[in-house]
Amino acid sequence: MNNNMKISVIVPSYNSERYISRCLNSLINQTYKNLEIIIIDDYSTDNSCKIIEEFQKKYNNIIFLKNEENKKTFETRRIGMEAATGDYIGFCDADDFHEPYSFEYLLNLIQ
Repeated sequence: MNNNMKISVIVPSYNSERYISRCLNSLINQTYKNLEIIIIDDYSTDNSCKIIEEFQKKYNNIIFLKNEENKKTFETRRIGMEAATGDYIGFCDADDFHEPYSFEYLLNLIQ
């Protein structure tokens, strides 16, 4: 497997304070480490942003963007794709989580 390939994982978030930590922990703890995690807050009104900012302080592979108005999921994902610098793009919703080997497995399938 080529570990030089970067995977950009796009995570749209809207009022996800109840589950965003689980989502981000599942991405941070991937066996494949060359991940760029792009989280786009879609104008949340809860504490999602505070939680995401704490993760961003701890991990340098997290990019945190904020919409200035609610743009819904499709447009928020598109914004994430524009910011992505990876060789591949993956998607994860804020209420999802991935098994630790998920992106390594997917990259092996691609290669």
